[in-house]
Amino acid sequence: MTNYREILRLDSLGINKTDIATSCLCSRNTVANVLQRAKSLGIHYPLSDDMSDKQLAEKLFPPSDTKPTYKMPDYDYVHREMAKSGVTLMLLWLEYCDQCRESGDIPYKSTQFNKYYGDYIKTTKATMHIGRKPGELLEVDWAGQAAEITDTDTGELIPVYIFVASLPYSGYSYVEALLSQNMESWITAHVNAYSFFGGATRILVPDNLKTGVDKVTRSETLINKTYQEMAQHYDTAVIPARVKTPKDKATVEGTVGIISTWILASIRNQQFLSLRELNATIREKLHTFNHKPFQKKDGSRASAFAEEKPFLLPLPKRAFELATWKIATVQYNYHISADSQNYSVPYEYIKQKVDVRLTKNVVEVLFGGNRICSHPRMYGRPNQYSTIEAHMPPDHQKYVQWNGERFRAWSAKIGNNATVIVNYFLTSNKVEQQGYKACMALLKLSDKYTPERLEAACAKALSYTPRPSYKSISAILKSGQDKLIITEPSPSKGSEYGFTRGADYYKGRDGQC
Repeated sequence: MTNYREILRLDSLGINKTDIATSCLCSRNTVANVLQRAKSLGIHYPLSDDMSDKQLAEKLFPPSDTKPTYKMPDYDYVHREMAKSGVTLMLLWLEYCDQCRESGDIPYKSTQFNKYYGDYIKTTKATMHIGRKPGELLEVDWAGQAAEITDTDTGELIPVYIFVASLPYSGYSYVEALLSQNMESWITAHVNAYSFFGGATRILVPDNLKTGVDKVTRSETLINKTYQEMAQHYDTAVIPARVKTPKDKATVEGTVGIISTWILASIRNQQFLSLRELNATIREKLHTFNHKPFQKKDGSRASAFAEEKPFLLPLPKRAFELATWKIATVQYNYHISADSQNYSVPYEYIKQKVDVRLTKNVVEVLFGGNRICSHPRMYGRPNQYSTIEAHMPPDHQKYVQWNGERFRAWSAKIGNNATVIVNYFLTSNKVEQQGYKACMALLKLSDKYTPERLEAACAKALSYTPRPSYKSISAILKSGQDKLIITEPSPSKGSEYGFTRGADYYKGRDGQC
């Protein structure tokens, strides 16, 4: 299914239709139709949060069953004309369209026209020079050669991996050593590269490595969700190089080789005891590399970058924060579990599968692509709960309105004995909130019975034990024992614990001791 939302987003960034088509894996004709249709309907990016991808597709286009027959261009002629000065594919496509109209044939749109020309070049091994625009592309890759640092405790050599990012227009490059090639290192390197350049390009060209691309087939390329999220943060489009096609990112491929010789080979005999020490040396070598004069033209990569930098996109106010995505099921207690912590979700989503996005400080829960709630991320002891009152069913919310002071104020109206028991419930657990359930149950007894009877039952329970339970108080009220007179113990005969059972306690059902 065509990603209409992404087409509208990339168009809002000023990406041309050809690059949008490449990024979204659709024809340029589709891109043009989507943008034209969206304009006529008054649909603009960003879209409203309640509009799903399916709703957007149905609003833009009904399905079409007809498939027109197109006339194939003469690409031998096209390639000969492309060798002439000032001739472009757009000009040749317009001439081709005019010829089709005269003959009554249906012409291909420019995207398909360009695609078939690319296939022709690949088949015939024809090549042509491709000019780069300033601030348009950033090519990124891992260097094939690794460096090493020495473990200060064991003396073991630890391999480190070299990330290279290069701007094709100026050749200005960024290099960083990292301990891993995982997603965290990949994203961190990109963020640091954008900071180094002081801006972002409109298009990002990675290789088809697994940290950036989830799946590559002949018909589609699926970008990793975190990588795509980072691209959106910097308002750039990810267009991976084609598989086994190094010419798609020739600049970085060449820079990797130069970096391997200029930097890595020059430090091969040095020993580094930390990643920071290695990167400090790499930064010095990189400065020399970027300022080294060109061999066949005036200036250097640094001077060319000074011309290119004004064309870079401005960086957002804050750097991208790496997020981890997980899938969770909302449990019957309207909470999800993420990294051994529990976060509430609106109770309407019980038993639904939701996407969970975890950053360093925030946990976001999404359903159907829409965010339904967020929480500050919790750390520390496992199995903590973050619960938002609005997520609770109505009959659960009333419990949240109570606290320790309110329970104590309520018990003071019942009597001294009720106050003693409520204080015991609130202080007998490690956390005061653990006693709320027992206090609430005690409160309900005053509704079922009278407050006077509850006070008497509390007094009766305290005459038996200094640590009464809710069940014992409830049993006293059910049996009517609260109506019996409590015999106060004589001070001279009191036990060391302060509680003495009276004679009434030892009487049987027939009144005999």
